[in-house]
Amino acid sequence: MINYSVYMLPNQMNKEEAPKAYAKAQVKEVMTFRQFVAHIAEHGGHKRGQVKGVLSDTCSCLVEQLLEGKKILLDDLGNFWISLTSMGAENCEAFTSKNITGVKIIFTPGEDFENLLGRASFNLVASRSAQAATLKAEKKGEETVDLAAAKNKGNGSTEEPTEPTDPSDPGNGGGEDVPPVIGGDEEPTV
Repeated sequence: MINYSVYMLPNQMNKEEAPKAYAKAQVKEVMTFRQFVAHIAEHGGHKRGQVKGVLSDTCSCLVEQLLEGKKILLDDLGNFWISLTSMGAENCEAFTSKNITGVKIIFTPGEDFENLLGRASFNLVASRSAQAATLKAEKKGEETVDLAAAKNKGNGSTEEPTEPTDPSDPGNGGGEDVPPVIGGDEEPTV
């Protein structure tokens, strides 16, 4: 079950357009590497140490092979390869490796990750700031909650903080109906 909240957000591409309501997924739990290993071990009948070793080796080998310039195809999991960010130079002769400012890992999901919408179920919940404000009010014995103040706390706006999105990436909600947004939603602590 995917918990989500609804927020009014402006269209970053067209500031003149009125804000629209958009859904934002909420992380309900952060799963550590150790917990994920245990989960896999329970499902596959493997020993936790074996699963941990294979996953750790997979990560190390992925990095090693990506840094050698290889594209890694992991069947149903997906594909990994490297992308570079760089500062422009006046011409090709003037460009050196010093112009390269970053190395990113690109991941395209495989078949197991396709059509998640058709397999997902959704549960509308209050925003984290509303939940925190309600809990705080209950502890103080108050009967009302000022949601506007709770949402404004610390960021100077009535919007909930949102995850950065790339409108050209169809996997992150980008596109015509979802404006790109800037910021970061707080995640639950472990």
